[in-house]
Amino acid sequence: MPTAQLTPKSSPLSTTHAAPPDVEIMTIGDELLYGQVIDTNSAFMGQELGKIGLRVRQISSVSDRADEIVAALDLARQRAQVVLITGGLGPTKDDLTKHVLARYFGTGLVMHEPTLHHVEEIFKRFQRPMLDVNRQQALVPANCEVLHNAVGTAPGMWFLDQGTIFVSMPGVPFEMKRLMTDHVLPRLQAQFNIAPIEHVVVMTAGLGESFLAQRIEDWEDALPANIKLAYLPSFGAVRLRLTGSDDGWPDLRGRMLALLPALRERIGEYIFAEEETTLEAAIGKLLLAKNLTIGTAESCTGGLVAQRLTSVSGSSAYFRGSIVAYHNDIKQQELGVKTETLAEFGAVSEATVREMAESARRRLGVDVAVATSGIAGPTGATETKKVGTVCLAYADATQTISREYVLDRGRALNTEYAAQSVLTLLRQQLAGV
Repeated sequence: MPTAQLTPKSSPLSTTHAAPPDVEIMTIGDELLYGQVIDTNSAFMGQELGKIGLRVRQISSVSDRADEIVAALDLARQRAQVVLITGGLGPTKDDLTKHVLARYFGTGLVMHEPTLHHVEEIFKRFQRPMLDVNRQQALVPANCEVLHNAVGTAPGMWFLDQGTIFVSMPGVPFEMKRLMTDHVLPRLQAQFNIAPIEHVVVMTAGLGESFLAQRIEDWEDALPANIKLAYLPSFGAVRLRLTGSDDGWPDLRGRMLALLPALRERIGEYIFAEEETTLEAAIGKLLLAKNLTIGTAESCTGGLVAQRLTSVSGSSAYFRGSIVAYHNDIKQQELGVKTETLAEFGAVSEATVREMAESARRRLGVDVAVATSGIAGPTGATETKKVGTVCLAYADATQTISREYVLDRGRALNTEYAAQSVLTLLRQQLAGV
């Protein structure tokens, strides 16, 4: 099959770009090391830095101890030209970051009047008394450039020391994101003449990473030198990310998009989107485009399929409802599953989920319905059905399709995989693949 090529016939444009600086992210706080708080800040910063052509080379987490923060700063400046720090800027005694930074850069703390006025306005707005510790939020190292925090009381701080840029920001995610967007990213873009990069993302579900790689091996091998492919597996899905670096030719993104038709020829049945999105959001678009409504009948997934479908904004336009029929009595009473079906095949069977899906269509008054039943574990196995056995079904006006899988990944993951698998089945049927 032909592969789109990226090599133009004419000469490239003459553009000189400096090598991008190495970036290190440093998160400060015992709560991160204890696992009490999940570090989402680093993920956000890595994604946003990548969009402007900067790569994170190291992510470090440091405790709330002054000596360990200093040691981490010393190591970071050996590895990176830009060090982005989050955490430790609150008003309490365990928040040491700006005090450590002041000593590290050989200066003291001074009152920053614009920040003080901003903090006072925040407390006035919420009609709360302002304590001395709140005033101290406006103290900053004398040799830093203050970055205004529009949504919080702790300002960001920008230092340039012996050729290395250090930026300190609050650990509160929405404050950090605002500072990154308003100040840090624009300043880094202006400071460094970085070659532009482009990302093109293709979302897949229903085929594992190694099988995908085998299917598209020839396509991947034919990629131009300045285009790299990354496989990013997540729960029940694999995101394929093409990253293109500037080669002096115009319209890098357009030329990358021209590679996708050949990719679709190889794995089109597993592609559910060519953008950063979720499987349930892609399903919602299909339902809206086809003007279809949907409902679910769930046993082992306990409403998880309905929850995922309704997590999408605007899902009320196509999602009608769900029947969680966990007990066999409810399967019979609410979904009309036949007594003889349960007796002959059992609750965890393709025969049962087919009846569940078909009945859900009628009773919920929807165009399509999906159903799940299974043995999530660790108990519930029988002589003929192992723990992890799940049965799924899809029903519309013309057909009913069912599947049986044995997952055996533990109760929580069995449930998650059952939900992902039935959504994948649903997406494939809606897309006609």
